[in-house]
Amino acid sequence: GDFSGQLLAYLSLGPIFIIVGFITLIIFKRELHTISFLGGLAFNEGVNWLIKNVIREPRPCEEAHSTVTTKYGMPSSHSQFMWFFSVYSFLFLYLRMHQTNNARFLDLLWRHVLSVCLVTAALLVSYSRVYLLYHTWSQVLYGGVAGSIMAIAWFAFTQEILTPLFPRIAAWPISEFFLIRDTSLIPNILWFEYTVTRAEARNRQRKLGTKLQ
Repeated sequence: GDFSGQLLAYLSLGPIFIIVGFITLIIFKRELHTISFLGGLAFNEGVNWLIKNVIREPRPCEEAHSTVTTKYGMPSSHSQFMWFFSVYSFLFLYLRMHQTNNARFLDLLWRHVLSVCLVTAALLVSYSRVYLLYHTWSQVLYGGVAGSIMAIAWFAFTQEILTPLFPRIAAWPISEFFLIRDTSLIPNILWFEYTVTRAEARNRQRKLGTKLQ
């Protein structure tokens, strides 16, 4: 009968939905930065597992959750995951993507709205872990701090080390075989794909109209 608890339990599944979304996006887009982002999330999870097994701080109520995969709770993996995802996405939105048209106000508006949604999701998932007795406030707090630091470090690593290598990686035979591409030099991939797709659709429509005549 605890509606809030049920809602927060569903929200705590956020990391699973994000992973499924990433896998789907990689299958259909096959873009190197997206693959790097997922690699950062996986590395972040590995660091979380390592810290947990070094600190070995128990969860606040182990007997209430006998199905958890590990008895250690410091730091919260959900909190660390969500804050890594949110902070990295925030950095990507404001430092990686650049608008190429004149809609400056709308560009900033959707970035601000999306950033607020990302932070809200991270806060709600973090709170759910305390409410559902999976973690203490300190475990959630340190998870958020660890995830944020990892996100900043991975973003810097991707921008400074990996991005210059992306053109070479995209030229590898195996990359060409799996249609893996590099879009790092395109300021706003959403705007680019929109304009290219629209132009190609109009071009094909003109050709089709010519044939029908």
